[in-house]
Amino acid sequence: MAVSVDRKDHTASELRRLAAGSRDASAARRMLALALVLEGVPRAVAAETCGMDRQTLRDWVHRYNAEGVSGLSNRKEGVGRKPLL
Repeated sequence: MAVSVDRKDHTASELRRLAAGSRDASAARRMLALALVLEGVPRAVAAETCGMDRQTLRDWVHRYNAEGVSGLSNRKEGVGRKPLL
């Protein structure tokens, strides 16, 4: 079942503009995929165009709905040993 993009704070063209100005290439690619979805492009085509799996795109739609554009960046994981210095 497809997850809809529920947020209305950005249009497809605004997401494209944000992607063009982003320093984070991964987040920019995700914004472009969301822009395609908002334009009515089938999810499978949007995902393939942006180099991701359809399920991965679904996960990014969930994060975008929950957190907005800031949720499209990778999170730093707190794994590993803390440095001694």
